[in-house]
Amino acid sequence: MDYFIEGLKKFADFSGRARRKQYWMFGLIYLVLYFAVAAIDYVLGTQIFALIFSLALLIPSISIATRRLHDTGRSGWWQLIVLIPIIGIIVLLIFLVQDSHADNEYGPNPKALV
Repeated sequence: MDYFIEGLKKFADFSGRARRKQYWMFGLIYLVLYFAVAAIDYVLGTQIFALIFSLALLIPSISIATRRLHDTGRSGWWQLIVLIPIIGIIVLLIFLVQDSHADNEYGPNPKALV
């Protein structure tokens, strides 16, 4: 849960780097919480809570993905590759699972700091 809270604290910070574990733990907790909110919506017969939840976490999700791409030595603009059907998602997923690179223009290697 610490990774999720840390991602929320840096909700609009598009600079720096995020380790692979930080990114994927944020995504996992986001997914679990989304399913919980969607279940509440299902019981109530609405879709408003899931929509509000998704919109509230849109910027934090984009910012942590940007920091993750920075960790692999790429610009955050690479997220726009998902606009290319099917192939874009696969390419972005490959970028996101790659290991951290050494110190780069986005900051020092976060693995070396731990």
